[in-house]
Amino acid sequence: MPAGLDGPSGVENAATPPAHIMPTGLARSSGVENAATPPISSPPAWTDRARWKKVTDVVAVGPASGLQYVRITTSMCKALERLELEAFPTADPADLYNEAELLILAGDFPEGSVIGFDGDNRDDPVAVGLGVRTHFDFENPQHNLKTFFDDAPTESGDDPEAPWYYGTDIVVRPDYRRRGIGRELYDLRKQMCVDLNLAGIVAGGVIPGFAEHKHNMTADEYVARVVAGELYDRTLTFQLENGFDAPCALADYIKDPEVDDFASLIVWHNEQYNPDVIGPVPEANGAMT
Repeated sequence: MPAGLDGPSGVENAATPPAHIMPTGLARSSGVENAATPPISSPPAWTDRARWKKVTDVVAVGPASGLQYVRITTSMCKALERLELEAFPTADPADLYNEAELLILAGDFPEGSVIGFDGDNRDDPVAVGLGVRTHFDFENPQHNLKTFFDDAPTESGDDPEAPWYYGTDIVVRPDYRRRGIGRELYDLRKQMCVDLNLAGIVAGGVIPGFAEHKHNMTADEYVARVVAGELYDRTLTFQLENGFDAPCALADYIKDPEVDDFASLIVWHNEQYNPDVIGPVPEANGAMT
């Protein structure tokens, strides 16, 4: 799979690098969609598919954006490759998902991806949230995405028996940014973790604001001060508002000279996770399946 970074990458600010080269989901949002909203620790009710009329392939309808969110299929992959290039025109294509990689992901773990469409035309995606299941060593969190998935049992990086969801890519087409789509993609990922009984979400997220502070503090100090509310970062602050923790900085995570190749580890914990069960628990509402 391509090197990638998550967080609403490319969701709100076209000038920031994509989720893959940051992304998070991860994900690069300006954090100004709803600054007054308190942190979200569980999926909101709108992500429950039972609340929506089950029509065609729609998983959910975004309450803010009105987008129809569906699962990735192989027929979408060429259009998704075009969306990656359109959203990040200055990025190295090697750092973005291509059609071949998307086809593999669609075959390995389609339930881990959501694609947003404005209407019924499935040839024109406007938003993407991608990810895979993985094991993660929180005692040794330092990693980079060029090598992190090297030992995965599938070519996409997905491990069906792993407990964590790793957000690899979030993309929103430039003319659809600042419509609350980044928050919706995060909400859908959280619901997916509940439905599939995953421990939570882990990803690397860019810290664009560190560029202004890297000469007078370390990346770990910067992350800690953003977490404490002493500094504002348009990406990390947005992620914190969405219920994520940021335990540390990640060194040499992705090529990004503006921030000396640093990113932030971000983690969301699924409070409904049952570690004694692999796969969906019987009482799960099936909203995202």
